[in-house]
Amino acid sequence: MTTVMRKAWDELVLPLFQRPKRLQVAALCYRYDGDSKKVLLITSRGTGRWIIPKGWPIDGKDAPGAALQEAWEEAGVRAGRVTGEPVGIYCYEKELSTGLPVPVETLVFAVEVSKMESDYPEVSERRRKWVSPNDAAAMVQEPDLQVILRQM
Repeated sequence: MTTVMRKAWDELVLPLFQRPKRLQVAALCYRYDGDSKKVLLITSRGTGRWIIPKGWPIDGKDAPGAALQEAWEEAGVRAGRVTGEPVGIYCYEKELSTGLPVPVETLVFAVEVSKMESDYPEVSERRRKWVSPNDAAAMVQEPDLQVILRQM
């Protein structure tokens, strides 16, 4: 009987109280430094932890275009070739301005960077750093993003 109750809880009751995941898009920016690949990390505005540029979908832009727009605003990536399909997906909990966490599913698009600017919209709010994919994986907190970075 306990197994039946647990199954009913997990499959019927619990989903009624869980919030649906919201969607974000992210840009996994990379470039080549000689023979080695480097990826771009930026700091988050709130906690200063290392992340990749990401944000909410943008009206009038497809998902890869929105990811490229986030790369410009948050990291100064002015030009790059973006993949049409996500290279991965990772989930995390984002704390909204209300203080409540919301589950987020993030589509990650690879962006081969061809041009960067030193002056961009969020330059005074973030730091940026080029590192190896393995170093990047050690610097970010999200386990699924770590996997994506190690596969670069």
